[in-house]
Amino acid sequence: MDAADEQRFREFVSARSPALMRLGFLLTGGDQHGAEDLVQAALTKLAARWQQVGAPEAYVRQIMFRQQVSWWRAIGRRGEVVQAVPPDRAGADRTHQSELRMVLRGALARLTPRQRAVLVLRYFEDLPEDRVADALGCSVGTVRSTTHRSLARLRQVAPELAAELEAAP
Repeated sequence: MDAADEQRFREFVSARSPALMRLGFLLTGGDQHGAEDLVQAALTKLAARWQQVGAPEAYVRQIMFRQQVSWWRAIGRRGEVVQAVPPDRAGADRTHQSELRMVLRGALARLTPRQRAVLVLRYFEDLPEDRVADALGCSVGTVRSTTHRSLARLRQVAPELAAELEAAP
């Protein structure tokens, strides 16, 4: 990689790291260290192919999705549910958001890896069904049925999210 490519790569990393960390955090079910590992692994793979990649954002996200699925398959489901510590000073207006985030994070951690990936891609990344199907290597029908089952499972494991899920598109 020449100096100009290296500079463009550094600019990409500094500009897109926060968004990639959020995606990694959601894909790992709230595991901060796992998210950091996921982003680092994806950026390492991107750096190796930087000159050949036309759309680095899409490429690195695809790497992250596939890497996380590989890790899920390799280690199986963990029995541990990672919970965030509530903020020390949340205002009254933000308390509900913090509690909702913690409940959602815990509920997502109780879903299967495929269910979690579909929901993250559809509702947090706001990808259309065909792009989710491409990212996960399945059909659009599978994405639709998995989304339906995943939302039903979320309602079951976290009934307090029912009102929030009803507002989902």
